[in-house]
Amino acid sequence: VQLQASGGGLVQPGGSLRLSCTASGGSVNWWNIGWFRQAPGKEREGVLCLNSAGSTSYADSAKGRFTISRDNAKNTVYLQMSSLNSEDTAVYYCAASSYSAYDQLVRGHPNYWGQGTLVTVSS
Repeated sequence: VQLQASGGGLVQPGGSLRLSCTASGGSVNWWNIGWFRQAPGKEREGVLCLNSAGSTSYADSAKGRFTISRDNAKNTVYLQMSSLNSEDTAVYYCAASSYSAYDQLVRGHPNYWGQGTLVTVSS
């Protein structure tokens, strides 16, 4: 499975942004997909994960502001982010784990990583 993340960019505080993660070599419908991020000088952290059954796991920082969705026809998972602030500035990565390995994904040990896309929140 190859994952292609896109949609990063510069956004003002309070703004919104949607990231996309398009998969090839596998169906997002059958894989668990997650979004992670790494801010400058910090360790990579989980943001939001979606399992193949449609259940989600949110980091506290994402609750109420970020949502994850899946478009099976486009084989793409989206991360919709709103009310962005400077602390959301990071490189965002999507990742995937196999059907039975959701806990692995949530703990930050997926089977596959995509390349990152940079999100900068600044005025």
